[in-house]
Amino acid sequence: MDNNGFCNDSYNSGTSDDELLDLTGTLEFPDDVPPMNHDYNSGETRGRGGGPNGAGKLMDLMDETVPGVGTYEDFNTIDWVREKSKDRDRHREITNKKTQSTWDLLFSVSDAFSGWLLMLLIGLLSGALAGGIDISAQWMTDLKGGVCLNGFRYSHEHCCWSSRETTFQERDKCPQWKSWAELFGAPEGASAYVVNYLMYVSWALLFSFLAVTLVRVFAPYACGSGIPEIKTILSGFIIRGYLGKWTLIIKTVTLVLAVSSGLSLGKEGPLVHVACCCANIFCYLFTKYRKNEAKRREVLSAAAAVGVSVAFGAPIGGVLFSLEEVSYYFPLKTLWRSFFAALVAAFTLRAINPFGNSRLVLFYVEFHNPWHLLELVPFILLGIFGGLWGAAFIRANIAWCRRRKTTRLGHYPVLEVLLVTLTTAVLAFPNEYTRMSSSELISELFNDCSLLDSSKLCDYANANVTISKVGNGLSNRAAGRGLFTAIWELCLALLFKMVITVFTFGMKVPSGLFIPSMAVGAIAGRLLGIGMEQLAYYNHEWDVFKGWCSEGADCITPGLYAMVGAAACLGGVTRMTVSLVVIMFELTGGLEYIVPLMVATMTSKWVADALGREGIYEAHIRLNGYPFLEPKEEFKHKTLAVDVMRPRRGDGPLAMLTRSGMTVGEVEALVDDTSYNGFPVVVSKDSQWLVGFVLRRDLVISLDNARKHQEGVVSESCVLFTEHTPSQPPNELPPVKLRSILDLSPFTVTDQTPMEIVVDIFRKLGLRQCLVTQNGRLLGIITKKDILKHMAQMANRDPESILFN
Repeated sequence: MDNNGFCNDSYNSGTSDDELLDLTGTLEFPDDVPPMNHDYNSGETRGRGGGPNGAGKLMDLMDETVPGVGTYEDFNTIDWVREKSKDRDRHREITNKKTQSTWDLLFSVSDAFSGWLLMLLIGLLSGALAGGIDISAQWMTDLKGGVCLNGFRYSHEHCCWSSRETTFQERDKCPQWKSWAELFGAPEGASAYVVNYLMYVSWALLFSFLAVTLVRVFAPYACGSGIPEIKTILSGFIIRGYLGKWTLIIKTVTLVLAVSSGLSLGKEGPLVHVACCCANIFCYLFTKYRKNEAKRREVLSAAAAVGVSVAFGAPIGGVLFSLEEVSYYFPLKTLWRSFFAALVAAFTLRAINPFGNSRLVLFYVEFHNPWHLLELVPFILLGIFGGLWGAAFIRANIAWCRRRKTTRLGHYPVLEVLLVTLTTAVLAFPNEYTRMSSSELISELFNDCSLLDSSKLCDYANANVTISKVGNGLSNRAAGRGLFTAIWELCLALLFKMVITVFTFGMKVPSGLFIPSMAVGAIAGRLLGIGMEQLAYYNHEWDVFKGWCSEGADCITPGLYAMVGAAACLGGVTRMTVSLVVIMFELTGGLEYIVPLMVATMTSKWVADALGREGIYEAHIRLNGYPFLEPKEEFKHKTLAVDVMRPRRGDGPLAMLTRSGMTVGEVEALVDDTSYNGFPVVVSKDSQWLVGFVLRRDLVISLDNARKHQEGVVSESCVLFTEHTPSQPPNELPPVKLRSILDLSPFTVTDQTPMEIVVDIFRKLGLRQCLVTQNGRLLGIITKKDILKHMAQMANRDPESILFN
């Protein structure tokens, strides 16, 4: 409990929050969620009265609620047990009153219905925002290549929809769409190429500059993916302003700009942050969610499912993603509400139809050919590749982000973004597969070739070929010149994506990792699929191909390999399993390919876990020093509570309060001289029999409120934590009763309790602290930060990397 807390309503921290979170700009949160540092004169607990001899009336904080008591300060962890107890008391009171009057009955019904209404609002707003982001990003991405003469607001595809001059061979070319070279009158050839090149780079730099500037000036929390912070918040951590309205506005706008700039990032991860911002804002419309941090986190868990639902058009996968990847507390009630909210969001996005194909995502595909058992071998190879790349990416990205935090590089976020954008644009433009957006690239790689496809990936030597009898695809054919060109370009694109994503993820712009990871895997999978296809074509007489891949048969689907590779790489980076498989089969619209996806996903997870236990989000949580107890991490060390508790040998005595006998001045001096977040209350310092635990914030607010609103309270006034006030002489100063802020049932363990059990208690109950006793007497205290430091020390990591409480 050596964390800096609040004293006299001011925050005394040796290190600024700006430095701890590696944010650019100041952390002056607007009016999103202001810290609880209001003037408590606004409270109604006046309590003045003329007692005997002019003595003021005794003030018992149980009579009236003191404003600020029971709330939490920024960068602190909530008390899950207290929040759930408060909600049970509130629900019990509503249930007992509903039979008293019609109004109470209606209030009870509205209270029960408010959760579903909240889910409806979150789904509607999140779906609408996702649709707007998709449409805007597609238009601004196409703006780098040209403009539509029929209307400036039309994207390339929308511009050519109504054109009668388009053909299947050149379906992207129409008179209504003009490239920048054509608009500037540059003739075809080198000059036109240079003009288009310069305009592409210029637009990319402009979009990225606007994105990083808006983030830095208006909402520093709008940068990054947001999923590591969402996971930490759902575990009970307080980051005020992270889910506020300014963050929502700036993240929505800058996400469009960042995606349109052509950087190697995606919008799927940040959409989870956007949905959680919507949920947090709507929570303030309902009292039971506004005043209870634990209930609010149930809503945020559902919002995380909504974010994935609108990102991939996968409502079921979104619910499983929230359950598997981000949620810390996920009761059955939250599962139902998550499903409903994801359904509403998907329906809203479907109604908007941002891609004009009646689908929720750009790269929706359908495969018609079955896979063969022998193809599990290349699928396993893709899983191995995904695991190796995922582990390598995490190590490289964390090393680069740590360098950014510890060197002068972090002081120039705008310059860093512009340099990475310039490098990306200059290297991406010459290659067709890096010039297009990552979503379009994945769509191209997932595509199953047909007779009407003009893509180089479908350029085979045998042009005059009949459609295969099995499915709707073409039979296996020899690769043509265009396909060989595409293979080389894809190889270069693979190397480019693998390297540039390391430097892009973590910059001060909204940046998701789902799409770049899927793009890497899709490229690798498509290359392997083409190789298998050509191997089967030239060696169909081999025993492994006999019976299922005879000459003229359509037995290998390269697009399926791309899909499996995308799942493998995303699984290797994030360590998702069940939710990832469900998301991928919702993308393809078929259940037939679940087994290949499962094989690749599990293989990638096993390989990646063998090289490092942490996924990318857990690694960034540890990098930022957030107090997050990973539920998946096992504690295997044989240490006891006495080994971790404080005070340790050589430390001073444990700071504590007595239930009576201390004055207001003594309590305030103890608060001034320490930085602990709370104090145990004992019968006396000699006996040290435990009575309860009081939080520092509640203590400071209550004493300040007593001085302002209770007559006669001075530094010599007695502070009581007892239930009954002892008899006092007529002229004695009135005591301050603080029984109501005392937790009479703090969690305790004995000094010989194994730390394995203590860690399990902290995880499952969401504790902030636990008191250690010996034969019923207070011996010490263990906080969540102590446990995290101990686990880091046991894992040979720096224990001082845990920055928050």
